[in-house]
Amino acid sequence: MKIAIILSGCGNRDGSELQETLSLMLAIDRRGWQYQCFAPDGQYAVVSHLDGSEDGEMRSLFVESARIARGNILPLAQYRPDDYDALALPGGMGAARNLSTFAFDGAAMTVRPDVSHAILDTYKAHKPILAMCIAPMVLAKVLGPYGVRLTLGQPCPQADIARQLGAEIEYCNPTEVCIDRLHNVYTTPAYMVATRISEIFQGADNLVQALA
Repeated sequence: MKIAIILSGCGNRDGSELQETLSLMLAIDRRGWQYQCFAPDGQYAVVSHLDGSEDGEMRSLFVESARIARGNILPLAQYRPDDYDALALPGGMGAARNLSTFAFDGAAMTVRPDVSHAILDTYKAHKPILAMCIAPMVLAKVLGPYGVRLTLGQPCPQADIARQLGAEIEYCNPTEVCIDRLHNVYTTPAYMVATRISEIFQGADNLVQALA
């Protein structure tokens, strides 16, 4: 199996959450499967991982995502569902700030057109879509009109907004997976509720195992 992973920068405050992303990669690799990282082009605002402040610095979304992939990354524009068995979105605030505007606009959020097209094309190809942590909010916006079921962990404001967007919500503990067989969508809460890195890996492993 070969899984495409969409990254959103580097670091949990303004990009892809590293522990979630690496746990996802390891879970895929441990099964002898393959993954290929993708990222959109464009700039994003840097957030300090020490105090959450912003000083106006801008960085390349694609270049920063390449740090996680050790340089083995492709532009999202090159993603084609026919070439992969599944699509995955790890968490981190990059999903809410860079792939979408959820962090700024809440229920009025938009999703980058290239990200939305990748998700919709995969959905219409009847291939699995995986998401971790806050990334299911992106699926709620794109696939909510289809009634997709997903998790954002335990009761929270984000889950309420996902419902407003049309998604059905299932409450899960850190290592559990919400499996929507009808829509071929698999989600796990990760750091929406987890407190330990071991929970992150177990959740990612269970997420990937659900595809087997």
